[in-house]
Amino acid sequence: MSGKDILKITFNLVTIYLAGGLILALVYAKTSPIMYRNAVLEKENALKMLIPEADSIDKLGDWTIHDKHAEYFVAKKGDAVAGYIIQSFGKGYSSYINTLIAVDPDFKVRKISILGHAETPGLGDEIEAESFQNQFIGKGPDHLTVLKTETTDYIQAISGATISSRAVAEDAVKAGLDFLITTMTDKSEE
Repeated sequence: MSGKDILKITFNLVTIYLAGGLILALVYAKTSPIMYRNAVLEKENALKMLIPEADSIDKLGDWTIHDKHAEYFVAKKGDAVAGYIIQSFGKGYSSYINTLIAVDPDFKVRKISILGHAETPGLGDEIEAESFQNQFIGKGPDHLTVLKTETTDYIQAISGATISSRAVAEDAVKAGLDFLITTMTDKSEE
């Protein structure tokens, strides 16, 4: 193979790579705003489902947990506070678990929603099950301990997925509640 052949092959490969890169860039430029808009709509729908009776859900601010950006909101029905919603993250077995937590004005959990995770299918992904999430209803920060035995006062671990269970209860939900209680108490004293 001559030097001229090598240059010709190199030129053809570079041309193909540049064309492929250009096509990928164009597709990304076209789909990125759509993906962002869909993510915003999905989050708005998730917020409304957590406190459906609220007339408005307004962002109160931002906070950081595990170096991840999260937000918190107030839900109002008329002029009265119907509750608060906070986004939080828990460090699970294979991923950070993105969680929304709705609480009443007394900071008792009304409902949680798992927005995203990459936990083990068939084990850790059981955190999405209604039976697991319903355990949180009515619990305050003092009752967010995960136990491996049957319990109604605390959170019962998912069999074979204790790390994922703890990531949701003791990390994401408890940290979110603690932050909300501290932040909202400080704001009411101002």
